[in-house]
Amino acid sequence: MLGFLTARQAGLDDPLRLRRAESTRRVLNLELNHDRDVDRIHSNGVNTIDIEVIEGRYMLSGGADGVIVVYDLENNSGKPQYTCKAVCTVGRSSRYVHRFSVETVQWYPHDTGMFVSSSFDKTMKVWDTETLKPAEVFQFEGNVYCHHMSPIARKHSLIAVGTKDQKVQLCDLKSGSRIQVLQGESHTHPPTHPYVLLYFTDSRVLVWDVRRASGSLFSLDQHNGDKSKASSEAVNTAHNGRVNGLCFTVDGLYLLTTGTDDRMRLWNSANGKNTLVNYGKVSNESRKGLKITVSHSCSPEFVFVPCGSSVAVYTLHTGELVTMLRGHYNNVDCCQFHPDYQELYSGGKDCNILAWVPIVRPPDVEEEGTAAKQGVIRPGSPEAWS
Repeated sequence: MLGFLTARQAGLDDPLRLRRAESTRRVLNLELNHDRDVDRIHSNGVNTIDIEVIEGRYMLSGGADGVIVVYDLENNSGKPQYTCKAVCTVGRSSRYVHRFSVETVQWYPHDTGMFVSSSFDKTMKVWDTETLKPAEVFQFEGNVYCHHMSPIARKHSLIAVGTKDQKVQLCDLKSGSRIQVLQGESHTHPPTHPYVLLYFTDSRVLVWDVRRASGSLFSLDQHNGDKSKASSEAVNTAHNGRVNGLCFTVDGLYLLTTGTDDRMRLWNSANGKNTLVNYGKVSNESRKGLKITVSHSCSPEFVFVPCGSSVAVYTLHTGELVTMLRGHYNNVDCCQFHPDYQELYSGGKDCNILAWVPIVRPPDVEEEGTAAKQGVIRPGSPEAWS
């Protein structure tokens, strides 16, 4: 690390190289932090968490009990041991609380004054963070499994909503109405294109441009067009089992998918080609959607995947299993990477949210007497003055 610092100060290296090296070191040293707790508010499993990108300070969580919690992640105690307190809660006593399980929560990408939640009670609610009252409520005919807003869209305020009837409905925040229906179930937007939407239904993943409802642009094919391997399949499939997880890399160049066939695949988002990275068996028995996440500013990049009661950490482009983060007492449903501090938060059916934090590097202290034994005189010592 001293070499990176010296090279940066001398102008020999790009400062980003030092940042990547230190970010990578921190991710490789993630451990369960016993000095940091997160308030246990949920009485049932934690389905979804989201950290806002404006300050990187506040975290949302939604649980199977229908409760929504906002946490403050900042340590203002001045002590290494502290608890991330719940700032506010939409609990069972609130008249606005979801009646059934909350499946997805998401901060509004451009302002922490608003967030959105969706639930099995067939509603999606747009919340005012200050008053904790819904500014808008969208009602649907079936359970809502997922919703997503584009992180970069400026010219539209559409929210894609996946429901039980395998239709993605586009809701407009400005007008408060549903304007379009696509055939699909759960979905996500790439971080580089505000009008492109990816969604999955059963074993298929389709790419759609929301400006045209006539049909999808293309579908992901695990065999890359090799019909001999596809055997008798009439349509392209991304997995042999049900797809239950989607995640883009930060630069939007690649897409990760997980399926109940115990496989995870990495796709080129520009042409939809399977990169054929082998992650081995990625155990996946979840009947609901899994929230996976990727690292930021690392070399190589890493992907964090709920795997039973653990979180598996893989290198993105080689498929190597780096480590298994163990600490939950039951299955993990979601995880979220904090890019500012290279920390990971995970939520599971044990009602806990755990914080995984890099190990602090021990100080390089030279033992007293080592220099004397080697015949080395330190500058400023009595021997040096004499």
